[in-house]
Amino acid sequence: MVAVTALASRPVIYCVIPEALADELFEKMSAYYADDPNVEVIIDRRKAERRRAGTVTEERAHQRVVRDRRRARVPGDLPETPAA
Repeated sequence: MVAVTALASRPVIYCVIPEALADELFEKMSAYYADDPNVEVIIDRRKAERRRAGTVTEERAHQRVVRDRRRARVPGDLPETPAA
């Protein structure tokens, strides 16, 4: 995963280690990436997903707008081109 920090405009690569493997891997990975300022080693301490499927409340359901983010197709056809 690549992200941009708020303090600088340099890209940061997060090396995310699951909490179950932190004792085994955190020090090794921190040492491995010590010379690379673009890599930050972190431990994932989440216990559960933050988003719950199907739990949109009725009052918020009408606020949600789903849009197609693709650009609209330009109307018309391409011009004929001579065969090479």
